[in-house]
Amino acid sequence: QVRLVESGGGSVQAGGSLRLSCEASGRTFSYYTVGWFRQTPGKDREFVARISPSDGATTSTDSIQGRFAISRDNAKNTGYLQMNSLKPEDTGVYYCALGSYSVRSESYTYWGQGTQVTVSS
Repeated sequence: QVRLVESGGGSVQAGGSLRLSCEASGRTFSYYTVGWFRQTPGKDREFVARISPSDGATTSTDSIQGRFAISRDNAKNTGYLQMNSLKPEDTGVYYCALGSYSVRSESYTYWGQGTQVTVSS
């Protein structure tokens, strides 16, 4: 069993930055893709970014390209989402997950509890 603990959310003004962290328990973190998803009220959970377990290949949704960066440190069992130039539409609950290299939430097995990000204009 893998447990994910997220941190780093908060409230910022538009243009600000936050860094989300996702620390995993267990020794299998390096086997999995790390994915970040977000959910806003009334909308389905949407894919934000993913990073492969070995070669560090990444994919991100168009709306965050050039502003967000996903990374991981397998030695620390931790994934990161650096968010810069935040916009009000980035507001939501951000979830990290471990699973297969996919943009679909169904492909991820383990999920964090979510962390709130609020961006004010």
